[in-house]
Amino acid sequence: MEIKTLTCIECPMGCTLEAGVEGGKAVYVKGNSCPRGRMYAENEVICPRRVVTSTVRAADGRMIPVKTSAPVKKSEMFEVMKKIAAVRPEGDVRLGQVLAEGIAEGADLVASDDSAARS
Repeated sequence: MEIKTLTCIECPMGCTLEAGVEGGKAVYVKGNSCPRGRMYAENEVICPRRVVTSTVRAADGRMIPVKTSAPVKKSEMFEVMKKIAAVRPEGDVRLGQVLAEGIAEGADLVASDDSAARS
């Protein structure tokens, strides 16, 4: 059995977790102070995922902060970043507006700020 040590990022406590991995699955998790820590460790050892945050350049040159609407597989992050780099929104952009559908499996690219207030 392989033992992995992780730092949980699900809440501010930052628990140090120990996960026993066997056959590609977490067979046990120790050190979590809340249920989210256990779920984090189980997912992290099988298929780590992260929300991707970045910026895109609008057609008029403004930089618009964006993020994925859901976590994406870490193994697909470079491909997701290539897709993000190609996005060029036009006009005003509103917080939460979908700028690109299906940027990754189960995730859209959404604006994480209002650009209209700055234009």
